[in-house]
Amino acid sequence: MSRPLPGEPGHRVLLVEDDPGDVFLVRELLAEVDPSVRVTVADSVRAVVEGDLLAETDCVLLDLNLPGTSGLDGLRQILRRAPGMAVCVLTGLDDEHLGIESVGVGAQDYLVKNKADGAVLIRAIRYAVERRRAEAGLVRLREEQLAAAESVRLERGLLPSPLLDGSSVGARAFYRSGRTRSVLGGDFYDAVRGPSGTVHAIVGDVSGHGPDEAALGALLRVSWRALVLAGVAEPQLLPKLQEVFVSERHDRTLFTTVTTLAIEQTEGGQARALIRVAGHPPPISLRPGAVPVPVSVGVPLGVVAGSAWEPKTVELAEGWALLVYTDGLIEGRGTEPGQLLWQEGLVELLEQERNVPLGDLPSRLVERAQTINGGPLSDDVAILLLSDARTPRGMGVG
Repeated sequence: MSRPLPGEPGHRVLLVEDDPGDVFLVRELLAEVDPSVRVTVADSVRAVVEGDLLAETDCVLLDLNLPGTSGLDGLRQILRRAPGMAVCVLTGLDDEHLGIESVGVGAQDYLVKNKADGAVLIRAIRYAVERRRAEAGLVRLREEQLAAAESVRLERGLLPSPLLDGSSVGARAFYRSGRTRSVLGGDFYDAVRGPSGTVHAIVGDVSGHGPDEAALGALLRVSWRALVLAGVAEPQLLPKLQEVFVSERHDRTLFTTVTTLAIEQTEGGQARALIRVAGHPPPISLRPGAVPVPVSVGVPLGVVAGSAWEPKTVELAEGWALLVYTDGLIEGRGTEPGQLLWQEGLVELLEQERNVPLGDLPSRLVERAQTINGGPLSDDVAILLLSDARTPRGMGVG
């Protein structure tokens, strides 16, 4: 007596056979090797495709010599009805060319009745089922890869390119989503030269994590850019943005922290920044040394209707540079046990990296913060480094 083969027991087999003697023989052969195999019998392909038998089947054993079909017609009909079904042809025709053609049509195996004992049948059924599962897994994986690639292309398209042509302001940005396998998170940034020549910049952070928050962050950024380019007065930008946020958020408990800047040239050729902060980490001035800008921090967007955000005017000397960032950069572990990095730790990092060129500084800060954290930062990180475009490109902090 043949010993049972290792593998998953209890496969559901549909035997499509009109000869009672062959039905009896196949049942006996299968039961001898694996009694847990459950066999259902249909005497025609028509009974299979018109009934609901395939829904409860793991593998089909199909005789080609059946009433109402000829050649490989029955095989084609079953595969049209259930394209992912594992089908093994079981026939009395010992025809090598027909076997090759059967596999080409979609059969997993071609078995000749008088050459297939119970062990051969069980092995063919098991391999056919596993091959179909593997093929289905590869199809799902490919579909997921294509969907992920499409999502990445879409998300990259939503990341901004600062519009600063004709201004004396330079911008360097860094962005990393805290969501696994995602390009875009709930943080956002942008910088645009408005119709009057004033350069406007924004860095924001939608509370929460997930695709809905990412979509909301992208919407806020695009809405803010549209408001700036439409010439909306600077004092009205945050109130208008709050209106957009409140009307579009999917959860009333969501809020958004924001820092906005409006940078204009003064008559003496210097620059001046008007800064408003809504629940956001204040910017850091990098020259002549790394120092947080003393600003009045108002409530985040979406917390209090009719909120006002007090502006802070900062005179910018020649060679100025301002670092604006989201809290994902400073909420990892700090150098002291049990303490987060916070703004104080970031200032220390900036002093340590004072010789790093401005163009490399955002990514360098994230690299250092991750090293101190002991691994990747869990939250989204957005950094916007604004500077005097007349500053030599190689100059760093200080």
